[in-house]
Amino acid sequence: MKTTTVTRTIRLAITTVVVAVLAGCAAADPRHTVEPPDIDFLPQGVTDPAEIPEATTVDDSCDPLASFRPSDDTDSPEIQHILARGRLIVGVDQTSYLLGYRDPLTGEMDGFDIRIAREIAFDLFGDRDAIQFKAMSSAEREPALEDEDVDLVVRTMTINCARWKNVAFSTEYYRAGQKVLVPVTASDDPADLAGQKVCSAEGSTSLLRIEQELGAIPVSVRDWSDCMILVQQGYVAGMSTDDVILAGMAAQDPNTKVIGERISEEPYGVAANLEHTGLVAFVNATLDRIRDDGTWEEIYAGTLGPILGEATPPDPQYRD
Repeated sequence: MKTTTVTRTIRLAITTVVVAVLAGCAAADPRHTVEPPDIDFLPQGVTDPAEIPEATTVDDSCDPLASFRPSDDTDSPEIQHILARGRLIVGVDQTSYLLGYRDPLTGEMDGFDIRIAREIAFDLFGDRDAIQFKAMSSAEREPALEDEDVDLVVRTMTINCARWKNVAFSTEYYRAGQKVLVPVTASDDPADLAGQKVCSAEGSTSLLRIEQELGAIPVSVRDWSDCMILVQQGYVAGMSTDDVILAGMAAQDPNTKVIGERISEEPYGVAANLEHTGLVAFVNATLDRIRDDGTWEEIYAGTLGPILGEATPPDPQYRD
């Protein structure tokens, strides 16, 4: 009898709670929203203000676009090592839409830089898939080549004299230019960014120009996509890097826009270890081939062309 009474009491309590909860739900205002706490979640690796790398300072001590004459000779030690391994290892970006990114539908790497790299693998092995991609940030490019962690870097790497002291470059395979991306509601005049924070990737040539050309405060992050996050959060007024990278960003976020004229010219080259000149000459032979047989135009049309319009490959320059 006592047990029965306790059981009824428990059942009554449970019923009361359920009714109260249901009543509370019925009386709730459907328009009520809960405001999230005011907390800034910044990407890892934000440096504010940025440390401007020494490699971005102006250096006109060489003819940076002049590379080694093309050769299909595979006898150099570095090429023999690659052939024995059975695959080409290339440092790339996997966060820049149109240039180097992982296609969510196929899971495969794609983009302008990725397809350029595959052509080099094709000339080495007769197979565009005989390649291993290593994702890396801008700041990791030179150390990866110096330590021979990768054979080549094909990652929007601007050719300049300062970098020639540390790595060897192919001939120019694409000509970009630095511009600015801002929220769609912002001014169309880059001059209005003076004194405000503007983001770019650490180790990039863009940081110095943000300070000198825009009069803005450079903020650095590890990857371009982190810059976009800071723009979307309102932590920075904009981001500045090569127009081809910004075109991919703006295509992904219609709430942003690319403004102004180019504030620099950015010639891209395939980079290799400073001592691997035989490999660079081989890469130049590949670049010559794709310029001549129409492959460069096909790659461009399948990646950058629909957004940036028509283009032709840059003319190669060689050392005497």
